[in-house]
Amino acid sequence: MVSVILPKLGFAEAWRSEARTLLLKGAPPEVVSWRVEGEGGDLFGGFDLADEARYTPIQEPRSPAAFLPLAEAALCHSGPERFSLPYRLLFRLQADRSILQDRSDRDVAALMAMEKSVRRDSHKMKAFVRFREVGGEGDRRRFVAWFEPDHFILERTAPFFARRFADMDWMIVTPGAAALFLDGALSISPCEGRPDMPDDAADDLWRTYYRNIFNPARLKVKAMKSEMPVKYWKNLPEARLIPELIAGAERQVQEMRAAMPTLPSPRAERILSRVGQVDMPDREKVPDTLEEAKSQARHCTRCDLYCNATQTVFGEGETKNPLMFVGEQPGDQEDLAGRPFVGPAGKVFNAALEEAGIDRRQAYVTNAVKHFKFEPRGKRRIHKRPDKGEVIACRWWLDLEKQFTRPKLIVVLGATAAYAVTGDGDGILKRRGMLERSEDDTPVFITIHPSAVLRAGSPEAVAEARAAFTEDMRTLARALADLKT
Repeated sequence: MVSVILPKLGFAEAWRSEARTLLLKGAPPEVVSWRVEGEGGDLFGGFDLADEARYTPIQEPRSPAAFLPLAEAALCHSGPERFSLPYRLLFRLQADRSILQDRSDRDVAALMAMEKSVRRDSHKMKAFVRFREVGGEGDRRRFVAWFEPDHFILERTAPFFARRFADMDWMIVTPGAAALFLDGALSISPCEGRPDMPDDAADDLWRTYYRNIFNPARLKVKAMKSEMPVKYWKNLPEARLIPELIAGAERQVQEMRAAMPTLPSPRAERILSRVGQVDMPDREKVPDTLEEAKSQARHCTRCDLYCNATQTVFGEGETKNPLMFVGEQPGDQEDLAGRPFVGPAGKVFNAALEEAGIDRRQAYVTNAVKHFKFEPRGKRRIHKRPDKGEVIACRWWLDLEKQFTRPKLIVVLGATAAYAVTGDGDGILKRRGMLERSEDDTPVFITIHPSAVLRAGSPEAVAEARAAFTEDMRTLARALADLKT
């Protein structure tokens, strides 16, 4: 029988050296006993030379590249097979290097479970170590922390803290060992007992931070305890707040519901004050000019979209027999800027016009719907397609724009615009690149909305869609030339 004694610190490197020696001698896993110094007695001594003669030496021990990271993590596990299981699997790999690909193999499954547990414990250490300041000399402040891991991960995880907190001196103490980072040098040494760590100003900062990020509307106590296990709470300054925050969560949710705005946000008021307000127009009076229509549209309530949008986004550009472009609705950036086609889709639109030789300054650009329709998702506002009722309600403004500009040709960008101008929003891809006629006999050119280019998918698909849209604009340029002749 072979007894291998590994040091408490530096055990991973020692295990690799001992494992290689054992493989060279051909020692099978069942004759090897692993332990850490100071744990139990040396019952078996060294090699039994009579038995060694029966072993088959392995001349060149090898293992797949994926094995060593798994083994190094498993060696940090606190389970009884932390050393024996990796060696058993390593020994088997000498005969069959494909074992690691069999996830149903008992040894492989056990090794991967150990690696996962150690990796999770290391993640918890990175998340839940809390330093407290204990003074310092010169420009370098000194800190100390106490952490109780499930596994022997200090040596494995300490380099992360050395990189993250290289500008200060610190010590992380765990049961049995401590990591010391002093003047830029990291060392690991045995250590017993928890250090004296009085509260400091950082504790209050942690509590303030946690109180502000706590979202009572998304409270799931079971999930929270899974991510922040209760065993760590006693060492976390912010954990003192958790019972109080859980107890008051329902009340906070009710207060948040009561405080939800039913009118445009303060941001909308600031933007509107910057662009300037006008007196409330007479809603019963039909505008006599495009400027009157634009002024009246600022106060449009023809559908419910005005409730959440920042402002009305009216058309802009050439007003005398222009080339008219009609899109779907303003997006997030258009809603804030108060101008059509200034966001990502607008950049695609402008680039395609330029390549086709069409001057946007000679065109009138607008949308079928003048308010931004969206659904909130976190801090983002995600575009939501307007329905037919909203398009019909907003057609009042589009008809006025057509009446006052009298475009020589209308370009509809996408299905919503096609429905607003022609009454038919179906089959856009089949109608793409074709000339139709509106009810007042104005020529109508059909194409996709430039935002569809951005949603095409892969970079290759986007490039292909961009090229096709640009070709549509070239076709449009030729149609314009034909109309002039």
